[in-house]
Amino acid sequence: MSTLTPADLWQFTGSETWYRHGLVKDVLFTDGIKYLAERAGAYWLIDEIALSQRSVKRLARKRFQVWELYVTHDHEGLLTCEDGDGHRLHTKRIPYTDFPLTEVTLYFTNSTILLPSEY
Repeated sequence: MSTLTPADLWQFTGSETWYRHGLVKDVLFTDGIKYLAERAGAYWLIDEIALSQRSVKRLARKRFQVWELYVTHDHEGLLTCEDGDGHRLHTKRIPYTDFPLTEVTLYFTNSTILLPSEY
């Protein structure tokens, strides 16, 4: 796993390529998300968002979602999803993660996972 900083993610302001999720074929992700997953060893994060679209019924009705991952110094994670208006839709505790940032925000809209700078 390489190092990753928040500044690394702000370089992405659009996407030349859209990648299709391997299991949830109608979910796409951008160049920035692919970079994040590769640099942070976090394809699991893409999986959590994509698979939640199928397993958490109230997410299917929300066209815009804000996903946030928070990581403690003990390497525990908390993954939350809100509707963009501050209404929490989903929460999942991650018992252990080696994700290199203390927090990251991702968007899900139009069946696509993207960085806020790509929105």
